[in-house]
Amino acid sequence: MSGAGRPQGALTPGVVAPQGTPAPLGDFTASPEVLRLVPLAVVVGALGAGVALALLDMIGLVTNLCYYHRLSAQLVAPGAHGLGPAALVVPVAGGLVVGLVARFGSEQVRGHGIPEAMERILTQGSRVQPRLAVLKPLSSAISIGTGGPFGAEGPVIMTGGAVGSIAGQLFRLTAAERRALLVAGSAAGMSAVFGAPVAATLFGVELLVFELKPRSMVLVALASATADGLRLWAAHLGLVTPQPLFPVPYHGVLGGMALAGAAVVGLATGLSAWVMTQAAYGCEDLFKKLSGHLHWMWWPAIGGLVIGLGGLARPQALGVGYGTIHAELLGRFGVGALVALLAVKLVIWSVGLGSGTSGGILAPVLMMGAALGGALGHALPGVPAGVFALIGMTGALSGVTRSPFTAIVFSLELTHDQGVLLALLVAATVAHLVSVLVLKRSILTEKVARRGFHVTREYAVDPLEATFVREVMEPDVYTVEPWRPVADLYRAMPEGSPERRQRLYPVVSHGRLAGVLPWSSVLGARHEAKTVADVMATAFAVAYPDEILRAVADRMAALGVGALPVVERARPGRLVGLVTQFDLLEARQKLLEEERRAERALNLKLVRPGRPGRAGPRRPARSAPVPVPPP
Repeated sequence: MSGAGRPQGALTPGVVAPQGTPAPLGDFTASPEVLRLVPLAVVVGALGAGVALALLDMIGLVTNLCYYHRLSAQLVAPGAHGLGPAALVVPVAGGLVVGLVARFGSEQVRGHGIPEAMERILTQGSRVQPRLAVLKPLSSAISIGTGGPFGAEGPVIMTGGAVGSIAGQLFRLTAAERRALLVAGSAAGMSAVFGAPVAATLFGVELLVFELKPRSMVLVALASATADGLRLWAAHLGLVTPQPLFPVPYHGVLGGMALAGAAVVGLATGLSAWVMTQAAYGCEDLFKKLSGHLHWMWWPAIGGLVIGLGGLARPQALGVGYGTIHAELLGRFGVGALVALLAVKLVIWSVGLGSGTSGGILAPVLMMGAALGGALGHALPGVPAGVFALIGMTGALSGVTRSPFTAIVFSLELTHDQGVLLALLVAATVAHLVSVLVLKRSILTEKVARRGFHVTREYAVDPLEATFVREVMEPDVYTVEPWRPVADLYRAMPEGSPERRQRLYPVVSHGRLAGVLPWSSVLGARHEAKTVADVMATAFAVAYPDEILRAVADRMAALGVGALPVVERARPGRLVGLVTQFDLLEARQKLLEEERRAERALNLKLVRPGRPGRAGPRRPARSAPVPVPPP
C-alpha cells in the first residue's frame, strides 16, 4: 500500500524513474567505491595490532605486579606464584576495581566483548564511544591480570572494533561501511594476538559482519593480514615469538579409528557447548537476583572471591592459560588432572563471567575443550591423548561459537599440525550439528537476545535476487482513460470487485501510458466534477519485465509505494502489466515451497526375477480411496 499522504505509484520529488539499458547482472554488487576504503582498512589493521599487543603487555604488567611484585610486561601464568592463601585477595581486588571502572567510567566495559560488538553493529550503526577504546582494555587487563580465567581476545575484539568504528566515524561513510571497518579492527586484534590471520578473517565474516560481500571480506582480510604482518615484523625484532602460539609435533595424517574417535569427541564437545552456555547464563541470572540487595558494581568482587578459591584448588585455571592449553595439547596431563581442571575452570569462568567482569571466552573454551578431548583421548584408541585434546579444542570452539570453519582454521594456525585436518573437520561438524540441535542460541547471541534483539546465523540467497518481474507481475490490468469522470469510475467499481482490489490504475491514452491513478485519489475526488486527467499522477516510477525483484523492492521502499506499472524497456509507453508488493511475496513463497514441500522425485519399479518387463503388483496409494462394490 502507499505511504501515508503519498499517492500510490507517484514519484517522490527529485526521484527519476529508471531508463535505458539495465546494468548487467553479476555475481556481486561491488563497485569501485570499495577501493577508497582499502587504505583505511590497512590503517585500522595496524592500529588494531598495536592495541592488541599493548593489551597483552598490560595483562603481563598487572600479573607481574600483583602476583610476583616485579615490574615486567612479560606474559606469565599467575598460578606459579608463592603467595599461598594470600593470593585469594588478588582477584577480589581486581573485581572491585573493574566494578568501579564500569560504574564510574562506562558500563559497556562489562562482558566478554563479542556480544557487545554485535550489539553496536545491530542497533547503533556500528558507532562505538571513543572512551571505550581506553576503558575496555584497561578493565580487561586488570581483570585477567589479577587471575580472571578469561581470554584476551574478547576485549581485543571489542577494542579493535572500537578503533575501526572511530576511524569510520571520522569520515563520511555509511553504516554498512562503518560496520566493515569495525569488524576489520576486531579481526586485526584477534590476528595479532593469536597469529591466525585467516581464522580471524573467517571469524569476522562468519560471526560479526552479518554479510558475505566483497566490501566486508576484503576490508576484514586486509586489516587482518596487516596486523599479522606487523606481528611478524615485531617477531623479527625479537619482541614476540615467531612460532605458532601452540607448537606441537607433527602427528601425520589421521584416519581410521582416529576419525571415529574424533566423532566421539565432537559429540561430547557439542554437548559441552550446552553445558557452558547454561552455566554462564545461569550464573548471570543468579547475580541478577542480587540486584535488589547489592549494586552490580560489587558483583565482580564476589566473582573474584570464587575465582580466588578456584585458583587455590587448581592454579592452572587462572589467567589466560595459554601455557596450560599448550601443555594439554602436548599430553602432559593425566585423566584426573584434566577432569579437575575442566571442572574448576568451568566453575570460576561461569561465575566470573556471570558477575559482569571484563574478559573473553575463546581461551577458556579452548582450555575446557582441550581438557575434555584429552580426558576422552586416554580411553580412545588410535593416537595420543594430546591429539584428542587438539580435536576437543576445535570441537568446543565450533560448538560454542557455531563457527565451524573458523574453529578448524584457527586450530591449524595455532598449531601448524596439518595432518589432523580431516579429524578436525569431523569433530567440528559433529559438534556444530549437536550444538544447533540442543541450543536455540549460542553463548554469543544469547546476550544480544536478552537485550531484545534477534541475531540469525543462517545466510541464503535472497529470492528477490533470483526472480524477475516478468515471473510475478499481473499482465491482466484494469486501465482507465484520462477523460473519464472520477465519479463515474468510482460507481463502476463496487465493493469486492476485482477492479476495486487493484488499488493502482494505469492511465492509458492512445495506447500509451500517460499516468497512474491511485485509489486514494479516486476516493478524494469521487464527489467532485473532475476527470481522471485532473487527479492522476504524471510523474511516476515504473518497473521493467527484465528487472530482478530486489531492484523493484528497493524502488518501492525508497518511494514509499506499493505498486508500479510494468512497461517495455524499448517502448516505455507500452504497458505490459502491474507489479505490487504482494507479488514480491510470491518469490518468498517459492522459497518456502522448496524448503517445506517433500516429494519423491524418482520412483523405482522392481522387476520380478524370471519375468522381464513386468513389474510387481502395485499397491494403491495410501491417500487414494479404495472402491467398495455395491451390495
